[in-house]
Amino acid sequence: MDLISAQTARTVLRTALAAALPLLLLAPATATAQAGEPLRFSASLYGWFPDISGQTRFGAAPGGGDFRVDVGDLLEKLEFTFQGSFEVRQGAWGAFADVIYMSVGATRDDVRSGTVGNLGIPAGASATTEFDLKTNIWTLAGYYRAVDRADLTLDAIAGVRYLHARQSLDWTFTGNVGPIPAPGRAGGASTSIGNLDAIVGLRARVSAGFHSPWFFPLYVDAGFGQSDLTWQAMAGIGYATSWGEIVAAWRHMEYRMASDTAIETLKLDGPLVGATFRW
Repeated sequence: MDLISAQTARTVLRTALAAALPLLLLAPATATAQAGEPLRFSASLYGWFPDISGQTRFGAAPGGGDFRVDVGDLLEKLEFTFQGSFEVRQGAWGAFADVIYMSVGATRDDVRSGTVGNLGIPAGASATTEFDLKTNIWTLAGYYRAVDRADLTLDAIAGVRYLHARQSLDWTFTGNVGPIPAPGRAGGASTSIGNLDAIVGLRARVSAGFHSPWFFPLYVDAGFGQSDLTWQAMAGIGYATSWGEIVAAWRHMEYRMASDTAIETLKLDGPLVGATFRW
């Protein structure tokens, strides 16, 4: 972990823990009183359509070094996605699971960014690439509802997040490829990562006004484990109905890996729309 990412991780986690732990200490006093309260459930289906970026090193043929590239320069379209969550709560205690699956890919001509070994792509050269990325992200967490009012709810969250990402790339360089070693001028490779990290965070729901159906959902978490740092944040606007709620938001999720991993960083950032059903 480099100095900047280590300092960022410590700062974010200290802030989240400082906010979460005092709230969690209140839980034992209320657990017995809430044991008889009914279980409440909710399920959400949503579409998150982020821009995806990150640095990845793909191994080239022997003697050709690595093809290192920002995957955001290769992507064109989302091929398939599934996103949803499920939550259960009794009194102030609850738990939720959030699942994200994305498959994206593209064939691109005239790619000019990236490096082969320690060499940048020459001005007179470009690459034709065929790229594929499949990503699974699972978040499993419990929470304690520290504030439960009509105008504001606030949850302290602790849990784990698991990332599995697989990237594959085929490339061919054309044009003035003289400086690029012959084994690196064409190739294909794949790389994957599976990281499990502990997370802590906060979730809030702020009413837009007295008895208003409009509200503002807010969420932030951070953690580390097999990743140097993972964090996410979301903010948006929602509308409550008799059966649940509809939400539109902006969501950002980021991973920083150890410096010796093939997938160095992964960032997902973009709009989200979804519906939650409660019973």
